[in-house]
Amino acid sequence: MTKDIQPTYSASYNPDQKPRISQRFVWISVSVVAVVLLALIGLIIWLAFTYPDRIEAMRDVFIMLFALTSCSAVVVMTMVFVALIRLINMIDYEIRPILEKTNETMVMVQETTSFVSKNVVEPTIKTTSFIAGISRGLRVLFGPRKRNLPD
Repeated sequence: MTKDIQPTYSASYNPDQKPRISQRFVWISVSVVAVVLLALIGLIIWLAFTYPDRIEAMRDVFIMLFALTSCSAVVVMTMVFVALIRLINMIDYEIRPILEKTNETMVMVQETTSFVSKNVVEPTIKTTSFIAGISRGLRVLFGPRKRNLPD
């Protein structure tokens, strides 16, 4: 007999639950964005034919803004690169020695635990078991202490 395996779902997923955003809303939103983009493209083309001198001035302004944005992107990337180098140096020179000391401490704790187990715990267990054995043997031979005491 084979048992049918039912898929398990997480608590947040319910296959019967309706989606939060309907497909109709998504299609309407995409259509509105497409219409607005087409209107902007049409406006730009109309302005290019109607006011060519102003469009050239705006083009130059946008070229300057693009150059300024590119320069600022280079500065930001340089700052990220410097931060990455500092992070790598911190890992090499600060975190690695801490991890090595932690590893040494862990080895020391393991050796100490082994030493204490071998030299303290094992003899204590052997002595305690020996005394318990003698005590039990004496109870077997002579009976319980309360019975042997005179009244």
